[in-house]
Amino acid sequence: MLSVHNLSIQFTRYDGGWRRKIIQPVRDLSLDLDAGSILAVIGSSGSGKSLLAHALLGLLPSNAQTDGTILYQKEQVTLKRAKKLRGRELALIPQSVAYLNPLSRVGKQVYRASRLSGQCRNSACKNRDMAFSRYGLGKEVAPMYPFQVSGGMARRVLTATATAGDASLLIADEPTTGLDADAAIQTLHHLRELADGGKGVILITHDLESAVDVADNVAVIYAGTTVEVAPAAHFRDGTTVHPYTKALWNALPRNGFQYLSGNQPSEDDIISGCIFHDRCPNRQPSCETNAPSLHKTGATQVRCFHA
Repeated sequence: MLSVHNLSIQFTRYDGGWRRKIIQPVRDLSLDLDAGSILAVIGSSGSGKSLLAHALLGLLPSNAQTDGTILYQKEQVTLKRAKKLRGRELALIPQSVAYLNPLSRVGKQVYRASRLSGQCRNSACKNRDMAFSRYGLGKEVAPMYPFQVSGGMARRVLTATATAGDASLLIADEPTTGLDADAAIQTLHHLRELADGGKGVILITHDLESAVDVADNVAVIYAGTTVEVAPAAHFRDGTTVHPYTKALWNALPRNGFQYLSGNQPSEDDIISGCIFHDRCPNRQPSCETNAPSLHKTGATQVRCFHA
């Protein structure tokens, strides 16, 4: 359904001295998603996860430059094609509730999303009501404006907006932020139901433990670079291979909050060698000068010379 290969994203900006500067928050990002499955995209803040979503939907700002390949249904996704697909074939559950139109009632926004996806008026009304019911939003919420609902309710409205249409690919960017535990579980389970019904779902999240419970595969991103793509089962049975993936799993509360020293490279750092070499417990001298490619080993893709 979706293939992203060697995606890089650069931005041009000017510093305090009006000197032109290039930053590269996404350096070498690759992943694949099949219809009927969930791919969780995991990484620390600033690793480029949300930029991936915006690149897929053609929502990057005008000062962005991209390289690499994005294929949807085996066809290249250009800016022109992304505009046609957005809201119809591709739908986003955004990270910020600021994406809601403050001047429009929330029920109307969910209805409009369904209409834009190609539904007739009657179907759009039914889809809106079903989405509201699914996410525990009563009929009294529909006529409210965004400022009248709580943060958690606004998150559920965003999810309802993205799932009320007929999109084949859903990109969920931190969909459980601000939700209580029960609502978060319900949202993730519904994404699982949508995938089981044939849709593709990209789940961008910091919640590795919950992602592993619902996802089929997990892509681990470090400093804008894919370092491992593995079946979710490999996390549960402890057979992931990249040192950063292991460090993320070991940092969970149930694994004792094990700490890995060092920091993720900045988006304007020039990296030579492996992107993770300065923090890697298994590094060798060659890792500082040679950059590994993403290669397949068993059911896993990994970017490491020693994994």
